[in-house]
Amino acid sequence: MEKQKHNFKNLKIWQSAMSLSKDIFTITKNFSKKEIFGLRSQINRCCVSIPSNIAEGSSRSSNKDFYRFLEISLGSLYELQTQIILSFYQNYINQENVKIVEEKIIDLQKMISGFQKSLLKT
Repeated sequence: MEKQKHNFKNLKIWQSAMSLSKDIFTITKNFSKKEIFGLRSQINRCCVSIPSNIAEGSSRSSNKDFYRFLEISLGSLYELQTQIILSFYQNYINQENVKIVEEKIIDLQKMISGFQKSLLKT
């Protein structure tokens, strides 16, 4: 497959991933100090990997390669969703924030999956 050029900053999936990351960083600021190097750190690293993999994948030489990086982003989204639920169980996050973040995660999962399908068509 020939490379389809994508400017990652113009991709709606990247913009949404960045917005989600911003929300996550705001939420995790309120975590217990003892979690700075634990769950908080893991969540922050996870949410950073989502737009980062979208950006990195957009630079690859084929749509197949880009697709693979989008798979990694999807995996990170599922990981993030799990960590957010775990944070709720530990009373680090309230139910309202969990609902808001999970809706954004699910929407982004759908967007990335749809974008992947479009890559396969070209």
